[in-house]
Amino acid sequence: MYFCSPLEQFQIINILKFDFLGFDFSITNTAIFLFVGLGSFIFLLFSVMSRTENFFIVPGRIQGVIEGVYVIVVGLISDNVGPEGKAFFPYVFTIFTFVLTLNIIGLVPYSFTVTSHLIVTFALALATFIGINIICASKHGMNIFSLFLPSGSSLVLALLLVPIEIVSYIFRPISLSVRLFANMMAGHTLLKVIVGFA
Repeated sequence: MYFCSPLEQFQIINILKFDFLGFDFSITNTAIFLFVGLGSFIFLLFSVMSRTENFFIVPGRIQGVIEGVYVIVVGLISDNVGPEGKAFFPYVFTIFTFVLTLNIIGLVPYSFTVTSHLIVTFALALATFIGINIICASKHGMNIFSLFLPSGSSLVLALLLVPIEIVSYIFRPISLSVRLFANMMAGHTLLKVIVGFA
């Protein structure tokens, strides 16, 4: 009897083996689907542009979807950061659409879900976390440490609150990356199990 595990879909397979100076630079299914995700979104953007390299005045279906995503991300940034956050719109929009594209590609049968691997989600979260800290340190200087102590707290309460706030702040990229990784892995495993009953 042949048994197929629902976790086989998350295996990383070497497509092209390549070693250089003792480092493994092999092309895997993860790398291929990362490039497929990036290429498909770039193709999608170029497909909605007119010959003058601008968007159409009267949007089609695909341009309407992209404009809808644009409005969602702008609303998200302005609600959380305020008007000053619009300077960071290109980065947030890129990360949002990149993860969205990879997750949609992962729903295609016999494809590969890149965000079901912790290293991918952790790399995105860590890059964002480092960038946020650099921006906060350059903008607020030493006042960045006021983030760990709520205003009006007593000294006795500060001895308890500051370590808790520091630990929760440091573990934020880990918790966010584990959340996306676990949701994608659990969802795709559940779909595979349900399809296996058919």
